Amino acid sequence: MSQGTPKGLWILVVMLFPLHFVLHVGFGLGESAPDLLTIGLLLTAREVGIGGASLVGLLFGLVEDSLTVLAFGANSVTMTVIGVFGAFTRDLFVGDSRLFVFSYFLAGKWMRDLLHWMVMGQEFRQPFVEQVLVEGAPAALYAALVGMGLVTLMGLVRNQ
Repeated sequence: MSQGTPKGLWILVVMLFPLHFVLHVGFGLGESAPDLLTIGLLLTAREVGIGGASLVGLLFGLVEDSLTVLAFGANSVTMTVIGVFGAFTRDLFVGDSRLFVFSYFLAGKWMRDLLHWMVMGQEFRQPFVEQVLVEGAPAALYAALVGMGLVTLMGLVRNQ
């Protein structure tokens, strides 16, 4: 998010991975916990190339898929695509202002929910309006707020 890749970014991403599963599975919070995997993937994608971002997305998705048996593979595909699109933003958008980072998290999480809905089988998904709009929009806002708090706490964004 700033000149070079800050060491704090990698510490944050490495901490978000297990914390996501501790909150979602260990504490049983499920959907009431923020999507820390998507936040970690989006942070990583801005710093590494398309290949690295897609690999991280695939790995994150595979681990998340290992916890669900109904729509196996949907998370892997979705997270890989989100990693690729996140890496594309490096070339399209220069800078790391608070507004950009907030919008990046918001759009990334909402797009993840939309893609996941599209990839999972019709028999496993809820209606579009309910899952993507009613549940997805607040989840994206929640993830964006948590992501902004984390990067601000770690000093990874400029004060603009």
